[in-house]
Amino acid sequence: MTAIPSHECIISLGTNIEPEHHFAQALEILSRECELVARSEAVRTAPVGFQQQPDFLNAALVVRTTQTRDAFKAYLRDVEQRLGRVRGPIKSGPRTMDLDIVAWDGEVVDEGYFQYDYVRGPVDAVLASCHRALGGQAPQQP
Repeated sequence: MTAIPSHECIISLGTNIEPEHHFAQALEILSRECELVARSEAVRTAPVGFQQQPDFLNAALVVRTTQTRDAFKAYLRDVEQRLGRVRGPIKSGPRTMDLDIVAWDGEVVDEGYFQYDYVRGPVDAVLASCHRALGGQAPQQP
């Protein structure tokens, strides 16, 4: 019997509409439907870009999936929709949930990791908590 290939993925989570509620719902869905390896603590961050909105709750998760990257990205969009995400005219505007693939099988695939502290901070924290590294970096100490 051939083993089904598994991929390890780091997901960035962000919410600023009923953030505690939507964060808990996202964790419940992703824990039930994926193999949750580790999660960072949630941190409050000021909005970037459009400023006239509430602060965000941001975190990162490490999950395993047997889906391809494109299929998993589509799955995350579906989870966002289940949580009431509506994509409005302001790209950096308020949202019930934003789920982005930051790293896939140890390689950064989202430039947001290098550009935004609200992405990098939680990702680095979850990497340290499970002794992982990205793209040839040494594992960080917790």
